[in-house]
Amino acid sequence: MMVQAARHFFSQLTGDQTERLLEVEAEIERTGTYTLTTEELTEGAKLAWRNSNRCIGRLFWQTLTVRDARHVTTFDDVFEQLVDHLRFATNGGKIRSTMTVLPNEFRLLNSQLVRYAAYETEDGILGDPLSLDMTRQAERLGWRGAGTAFDMLPLILTDGKDIRLYELPDDAVLEVEITHDDHDLFDGRTVKWHAVPAIADMELEIGGVRFTSVPFNGWYMETEIGARNLADTDRYNLLPLVGASLGLDTTKERTLWRDRALVELNVAVLQSFERSGVTIVDHHTAAKQFKRFEKNETDAGRAVTGQWSWLIPPLSPAATHVFHQHYEDKIVTPNLFARSGCPFSAFQAKPKEELKG
Repeated sequence: MMVQAARHFFSQLTGDQTERLLEVEAEIERTGTYTLTTEELTEGAKLAWRNSNRCIGRLFWQTLTVRDARHVTTFDDVFEQLVDHLRFATNGGKIRSTMTVLPNEFRLLNSQLVRYAAYETEDGILGDPLSLDMTRQAERLGWRGAGTAFDMLPLILTDGKDIRLYELPDDAVLEVEITHDDHDLFDGRTVKWHAVPAIADMELEIGGVRFTSVPFNGWYMETEIGARNLADTDRYNLLPLVGASLGLDTTKERTLWRDRALVELNVAVLQSFERSGVTIVDHHTAAKQFKRFEKNETDAGRAVTGQWSWLIPPLSPAATHVFHQHYEDKIVTPNLFARSGCPFSAFQAKPKEELKG
């Protein structure tokens, strides 16, 4: 099975791979697996991005920077690599698409490198409700946030036996305050979001080899922040506040106050990132870029695969060509896959006083 997967992968690389493939097959025969070179890892990761059915930003798959960190051996080394990843990817706001490949022995329990905490209060949840379980885990390990709506969660690392908590340094995370050029959308409240969407809960498969710790990032499309993170009712749920701040009639659905508030919230996200010099793309431009990607793939003789429900933007999808297209949701490898199981199912965090070391 692995031999077949390896042959499939090496057939996608340029140049004559005959000799290298013989080496790989011999290594599989001896050990049951094989080790990719850094160059092979890099090419495989790029192909995985190109094959990611849920991603609308695949036009830029060849620009991915892959950081090979398979050599690190300690928790501190892993954390240093994660901090370096964020600093490199942030690049002063000119976001660089980046993947860091860590040893499989280590696992980051966070779903992303940067998330905001959530606290239960008498008035409901303060912060990002999506992070409630992770916040509780961090608190069990001794972490205490400042109690604001945008407290940055620490990173929690495990090797299956021990568990460590690390707080990100301030200079590793760039944040953008969200404000509208023409309106006070939030009634004087501070609303912000981080610049780099670094996913940490997916696995990379290249030629039959699985890499289980591969944080990676592109850059934001504005609707990810303005139409989902800040707007979803089970996230920050800001549309009622925005609607009221705009003076809209929020008592009747037929006024379409949610739609109008949603547009202005996304306008604010775009304005704020642009004002701060941070890379972001609007959903109409992203759709046009995806159309170029589709043409490139067709010209190269490759079928364009995709998951339609993920490719359409959550704001005005019918105004993009993607809405009117059909895509086959076929899995092509190399690719990225959701990590199996709950991150806490195999290893529950113990209170700080029970930790080793």
